[in-house]
Amino acid sequence: MRLRRFSTVRTRLLAVLVAIAVPIACASTFAAYATYRSAVVAIEAAQARAVDDFAVRTRVWYRGTSRALLAFGTMASELGLDAAGCPDAGAKAMERAGGFRAFLLRHADGRVCTGSLDAALTSEALEGIVRQLAGRPSTGMWNGADLGRMRYDQVTVGAQRYLAVLASVPPSANGGLQQALVLTAPELLENVFDLGEDGQALNVALIGRDAGVIASRGDSRDLSWLPRTDRMPETFARWVAPNRAGEDSAFVARMVAEPDFYIVASFDERPVEAARLQFIVLLLAPLLTLALLCLVCMRAIDKHCLRWLRGIEAAARSRTSNNRVRASVGEGMPSDIRSVAEAFNGMVEEQEIRQRRLQTALDDNRFLVRELHHRVKNSLQVVQSYIGLSKRDHRDEARLALADAECRVHVLSAAYRFTLADGEMQPVRVDLFLDDVVTMISNLIRSRDQWVASRIETAASLSVDRIIPLGFLVADVASRALRSTPGLRIVVEVVDVDASAIEVGLVADRDIQHSAPPRLFAGLLTQIEAVQTQEPQGRSLGRWRIAHGS
Repeated sequence: MRLRRFSTVRTRLLAVLVAIAVPIACASTFAAYATYRSAVVAIEAAQARAVDDFAVRTRVWYRGTSRALLAFGTMASELGLDAAGCPDAGAKAMERAGGFRAFLLRHADGRVCTGSLDAALTSEALEGIVRQLAGRPSTGMWNGADLGRMRYDQVTVGAQRYLAVLASVPPSANGGLQQALVLTAPELLENVFDLGEDGQALNVALIGRDAGVIASRGDSRDLSWLPRTDRMPETFARWVAPNRAGEDSAFVARMVAEPDFYIVASFDERPVEAARLQFIVLLLAPLLTLALLCLVCMRAIDKHCLRWLRGIEAAARSRTSNNRVRASVGEGMPSDIRSVAEAFNGMVEEQEIRQRRLQTALDDNRFLVRELHHRVKNSLQVVQSYIGLSKRDHRDEARLALADAECRVHVLSAAYRFTLADGEMQPVRVDLFLDDVVTMISNLIRSRDQWVASRIETAASLSVDRIIPLGFLVADVASRALRSTPGLRIVVEVVDVDASAIEVGLVADRDIQHSAPPRLFAGLLTQIEAVQTQEPQGRSLGRWRIAHGS
């Protein structure tokens, strides 16, 4: 896992926990599912064994009934019981055995012996039952038992239901028994389906294709648990389908005797639901445990690590506004984080010492710079005064040259005066500075019939390195125009072009002859960082655009 993808300590530790928890969660999920499948397979195997047990019970009961019928019929045939003695002997046998209600024996010589404990079961009724069952397919035998052609079914006589067993014996040379029929009460077979206390978890019934429900456990009138659609298994079948009550149930069926005798059972879903609940518990328990572990780890990390780290971070961020802030060091702080906090505090103290030293040195430098500029300003004033005194001794060109020099010295002096107005070097406002320069030009350069004014509409400021050449530019342009044209009037205009630029222009009151600027003029434009927007022409002495930061 590449922990560098995660930017914070919390996310990296959480990623490590997830990397540990995911395999454990997968293993727990697999174990829970394997346990669930094992439980379900065991439940299904137990259900299959239960159905097989009922199939075996049913087969044993029918086989026993068939053997008893054949034994009684063979004995009656061998003893040669006549039509008068056979019913009495048969009735006594049925009363002693219990549950048997009627029988019919047909011998090879044509003799017919019938007996009944119910009045409705007459000889004619028994003959009709024999004909009815003989026309149906015989029931297949199992485990290699050869009892002849057998038919297991149920019949209804006079609203009374009976279980019927019809045996057809192949003819032999010695004659003997040919057909035997016995009718029993359904309770005999239903006793086989008695489950005792386990009956509450299982519904089971013996079903025939044409006969319907032959025997069932419990109340035979409540058959709503049976599947809505009959499904005859070839040997064994398991499926889930709606029952007759409309609820989904799991059914298991086992063929008892071909072609149409089979056991069908519906089991209580509580064991499966218990297995499902066990699966959910086994699945969620480790997952919840891992989630709780991650939560506890996150809380522990936040309490014992991140809280102290945030304190160091807060101290570092607050250093910009409060230099005395220190990272807190508590008793419960881990030793490695304590080392980081102490190192941070030591670094802060060293930085404060350096800052104090730097501040002291800066204050000294500022004092020296102020003193230097003050001396420069005084020196410029001395030079300006000396030049002014020297003009009195000269006339014409020399006097004009000294006036130009005095003008330039005044520009330097005014620039230093404005930039050091508050004791610190600051940007100079263009309007105040140029007003002073215009006043100086009016006093030093113009003659009596000339006039110089200003119309400045800006509050922009420039650094002293740019304001000085701007003053030189204005003084030079105005000086050349005033010398060449008597009686000239000039207006110095400054307007804002936009929030970051101004435009400086000089306009005369009439058209004049323009001379070429000196070679130093291009250097002044470079220092000012100005762009000429209009050449000297007609009344205009030139216009320049200057960018500024305020």
